[in-house]
Amino acid sequence: MTYSVAERTREIGIRMALGARCADVLKMIFAQAGRVIGAGVAIGLAGAIALTGLIKSALYGITATDPATYAGVSLLLVLIALIACAIPTRRAVRVDPTIALRYE
Repeated sequence: MTYSVAERTREIGIRMALGARCADVLKMIFAQAGRVIGAGVAIGLAGAIALTGLIKSALYGITATDPATYAGVSLLLVLIALIACAIPTRRAVRVDPTIALRYE
């Protein structure tokens, strides 16, 4: 996400210069991040469920398809991904539009 936001700094500057609010830019970046995060979680859950047979013998006290474990880990990873997305986005939004327009 840092790379994606850095590549879009000029676009963000143009949007801000044309009157976009910080909330609009944040919404745009988080919508893009949400699609990537959603696809990652879906692929990860599918892979984890597909590979439960390999880890079944190493688990004690829970089943290999424990829904609470899958939900907890998924929510934790989504939270970490959103925080990782928020840091570069805040930095890009705080850049002065005139500086962002000169950015290359």
